[in-house]
Amino acid sequence: MRSDVRFLSDWLYYLPIATIGLLRWIGWLVRRVPAAFYRPVHNDHREPLTVVVPVYQEDPRILGYAIESWLRNDVAEVILVIDASDHTCRAIADRYPVRVVVTDVPGKRDALRLGWEAATTPLVALVDSDTIWAHDVAPRVQMPFADPAVGGVSTRQNVYNPVGFLQRVNDMYLDYRYFDENAAQTVMGRAISCLSGRTAVYRRELLLEVSADFMAEQFLGVPCMSGDDKCLTSQILKRGHRTVLQRTARVWSTFPGNPRTFFRQRLRWSRNTWRSDIRALFIDRWAWQYPFLTYTMLDKAIGCFTLLASPVFMALAIARQDWFFVGLLAAWWWASRAVKMLPHLRRRPSSFFLIPPFVLLSFGMAVIRIIALVTIRRQRWLTRQVAVVDGAVVRTGEPALESA
Repeated sequence: MRSDVRFLSDWLYYLPIATIGLLRWIGWLVRRVPAAFYRPVHNDHREPLTVVVPVYQEDPRILGYAIESWLRNDVAEVILVIDASDHTCRAIADRYPVRVVVTDVPGKRDALRLGWEAATTPLVALVDSDTIWAHDVAPRVQMPFADPAVGGVSTRQNVYNPVGFLQRVNDMYLDYRYFDENAAQTVMGRAISCLSGRTAVYRRELLLEVSADFMAEQFLGVPCMSGDDKCLTSQILKRGHRTVLQRTARVWSTFPGNPRTFFRQRLRWSRNTWRSDIRALFIDRWAWQYPFLTYTMLDKAIGCFTLLASPVFMALAIARQDWFFVGLLAAWWWASRAVKMLPHLRRRPSSFFLIPPFVLLSFGMAVIRIIALVTIRRQRWLTRQVAVVDGAVVRTGEPALESA
């Protein structure tokens, strides 16, 4: 009788984590089921395309590889908007048949604006300076624009030559994003929450239309410096245009391999996401016209808090010396995350053995997202020498870290 009472007590003790886990799995299935029905667009639609690239403090070797990959594609022009202080990258650009626009205004946003204003083609690809294209990206990203409702197109992105744990982890995150969240958002409403700045293609007429709002973006009175890709995506969706994933268009970017830069990058991204989603949901309220997009925004916001319940209950189980539950929960972490990462594991089976540290790191990422919410008004690039000071984007004296 006593053992039965203890079993019931233990069951009730762990009921909250079981309930949270069940709800999180239901939430994942709501995304994963429609994502399984995603299909890329295939047609003969073609429009002239210009590549616009802001360049600042880029690795010269990577920049050269990237330029060569863009030029191998069928693009009308490549425009590099290079910071006036970056003499090294200007020298690299001089080796190639590209147009160089030199700017003495610090910050990525103004560089993007200068680039799309200089372009003359109907489509403009906004590309990060460390992003390398496959040979057929240009024709593939043009295909979805056969639909006049489409205003922006995202590519499938992965880490270029991933070595080390953190770069492999970033590669896992990217596969999860493009086979889960973005695929589902494309199927369920053709409204992707963020056309990542590594490579996103827009109708130029829309970029010109949103230019003023893009440059004037603020959050709680502070001018926004980073988060340009989230801002552009929001402006396109806010005006009723569609944003979709074209997963057959593949690109690769470099990612930080050292912990300091990795966590700084994640903190910056998390702040950008909070600002954009809070504005979309509760200030401008445009997101509610896209029900599935609204669901994914709310789910992501809640998820960083509910995710931390799992390590809390693990710690409590260890304190209680409930080793059966400890082993069961650890095995569940590994198995459940492996199921969610199947698209990545098919490509890189060896990542199965990275899942335990990946799970632990995901708890750290949840903490970073909460820190980002608390510090949401701070504006600093964190991985490059620019920041917002007294309402203006300025170069800082802090040494540049690894490119992000």
